[in-house]
Amino acid sequence: MPWIALTHPPDTLGILALALLLEAVAGYPDRLYRAVGHPVTWIGQLIAALERGLNRGTAAGRRLGGILALVLLLTVTAAVSLALTALAALAGQGVGAVLLALLAASLPAQRSLFVHVRRVSAALRTEGLAGGRRAVSMIVGRNPDSLDEAAVCRAAIESLAENFSDGIVAPALWIGAGGLTGGALYKAINTADSMIGHRTPRYEAFGWASARLDDLVNLPASRLTALLLVVSAALSRDVSAAGAWRAIRRDAGRHRSPNAGWPEAAMAGALGLRLAGPRIYGATRVEDAWMGDGRPDAGPDDIVRALKLYRTACALQFTLVFAGAGIWLYAF
Repeated sequence: MPWIALTHPPDTLGILALALLLEAVAGYPDRLYRAVGHPVTWIGQLIAALERGLNRGTAAGRRLGGILALVLLLTVTAAVSLALTALAALAGQGVGAVLLALLAASLPAQRSLFVHVRRVSAALRTEGLAGGRRAVSMIVGRNPDSLDEAAVCRAAIESLAENFSDGIVAPALWIGAGGLTGGALYKAINTADSMIGHRTPRYEAFGWASARLDDLVNLPASRLTALLLVVSAALSRDVSAAGAWRAIRRDAGRHRSPNAGWPEAAMAGALGLRLAGPRIYGATRVEDAWMGDGRPDAGPDDIVRALKLYRTACALQFTLVFAGAGIWLYAF
């Protein structure tokens, strides 16, 4: 069947390269979002419906309901994405790959992450601490009223590092491995974790399966992200590749998340900062280890430095994917 070819390299690497380029240039158009929404919003609506119907009863019953919800979510996601892949293949190998790249471009978020983090730096400069708190509240879940200017900047940089891993590198990795279906399944798992994978009375049992699976599928991407940041630091000015590598080796495993510590430690070491550490979500103080041994007093200029490193890492990722597609096509 011709559509099967569009789910395996070298086609998936070519589709990924084009998808990354399209998303970096255009993002996800606001007009399209207003008209039809976004794949994440569609997935989120399904998760919410499943949660309303299955998150009930005892803790054991809630855990089983969460497992069933996850299975149903992944089944629907796989069915839809495989159907779209098959339909695209009807247009032919070349046109079908372009159509799939257009669809896959909705899964990574290079451009929107850059824009949201840059707004924090701009708001601090033009509106002061109140503006910075308001801007950072759009990208982090912690209580913005508890943050001073340095904490606002650290939160923005931490979000940039962590979301580079699970919002860009991870979907790219799974698109490269399994085409549109691989990327869509990853996005479904990651969205489920963000919605129900919390350690709260309502979600701790129900979201257990989603949280554990999200940890698993993000494991390779978090390590790859850290490596991309180290190499990008070596290619950049005013940052330290050696510092990034030292911080990864010393601190990544001490983070309360099995994955977030890797990109956060790399970013902290590259910039000469301390990131993560204790922070407040709502009214709850969460204890965590510090990533990096630099200064904690981050400022708007450090956000700008982090964004420059991020853009270099995005460019490096694209270059590797594009080269990989060409090598695979030539070799096979």
